[in-house]
Amino acid sequence: MLEPEERDHQIRRKYNKTKKIGEGTYADVFEGTEIATGRKVAIKKIKLGKSQAGGANGIELSAVREIKALRELHHPNVIELLDCYSYRGNLNLVLEYLDSDLEMIIKDKTVIFESGHVKSWMLMTLRGLDHIHRNWIIHRDMKPNNLLVAPDGQLKIADFGLARDYGDGQEKNMSSQVVTLWYRAPELILGTQQYGTAVDIWSVGCIFAELMLRVPLFADESEFVVLDKMFQALGTPSEEDWPGMSLLPKTFKFKKYPKPPHLFQAATKAAIELIDKMLAFDPNKRVTAKEALSHTYFKAKPYPTHPSKLPKYSRPKSDDKHKTSVHYYSSSEGSATSSPVLAVPGGGGAGPASSSVEPSSSSSSQQLSSVRKNKRKAEDLGNDNHSQKKMHGSS
Repeated sequence: MLEPEERDHQIRRKYNKTKKIGEGTYADVFEGTEIATGRKVAIKKIKLGKSQAGGANGIELSAVREIKALRELHHPNVIELLDCYSYRGNLNLVLEYLDSDLEMIIKDKTVIFESGHVKSWMLMTLRGLDHIHRNWIIHRDMKPNNLLVAPDGQLKIADFGLARDYGDGQEKNMSSQVVTLWYRAPELILGTQQYGTAVDIWSVGCIFAELMLRVPLFADESEFVVLDKMFQALGTPSEEDWPGMSLLPKTFKFKKYPKPPHLFQAATKAAIELIDKMLAFDPNKRVTAKEALSHTYFKAKPYPTHPSKLPKYSRPKSDDKHKTSVHYYSSSEGSATSSPVLAVPGGGGAGPASSSVEPSSSSSSQQLSSVRKNKRKAEDLGNDNHSQKKMHGSS
């Protein structure tokens, strides 16, 4: 049996680093190749000397979580951890190489979305998430730039730095400061510390809406404003709609909004029904990933587009190095933000590219008017969401 140092040495010699493609506070990411096959890989070097308090044996807690989760998960729609080794006091994760993500595609104004495209991305997301949940793991940071896209079109869930095990029969208190704010479930915003896989489903519902609108649905820097946007879009829930809401740790006085006509005028009845089941305020009423996969939305025409035929991100010629463009960092490394600057629901999409779904009524227009005035600011931000700092919890 090999000693740990010899084992690490043998693994390291399998790969050749070529160039740095990303840099974060706690990790650098390099493009590399597997020498024996020529396969391109991503090598994530975690800087143990800069690990945060709460780490285990000098290894940052998020890295421990990521390694633990990825060693348990093996699925076509989950990023693959190929190897792991230590070198010169740093931990190196060898991951499959993926050069774009869903956020980049959503923001690409040259890409026109068709219903089959949206259906395919949602199908792959839910398949990967169902596998994660079946393995008793909550992801806790589902968002478009954590959904990486392979050259063959396969979508893969990445970034398990906030992932947690659940379901061991014991009630555990967990941090509510997880999930990027725009995609954070209302029960987390209201401070619950006991939750389950439903928080991931809410995030996927927000991603579904973003694929239709081509902009984030609940975008703001303030938790209060994000909740208010939820209530404007979906109607303010009553105690009957969400039993126990008034008992959650944080309390706000909210305006009572009636449930408006649906935002997605061009969406099919099945699509609207599924997104409503994902964005149910009561987490106990949200659809599971398994149930969502069986929904009629995926069985009706147009059928999901084959991954190989999905539109791809058109990388600008000037973006040859594409540093930090793909989200390989763990959630605690500051590569994305939990409270980014305002984006524009109902605006900012690219003309025909936004035509898959449109905001519908005057009520919906009123709901969105408060953010439309920030359209120019949001458009100027471009892809800055990838590089801003994100809040995260320690448990």
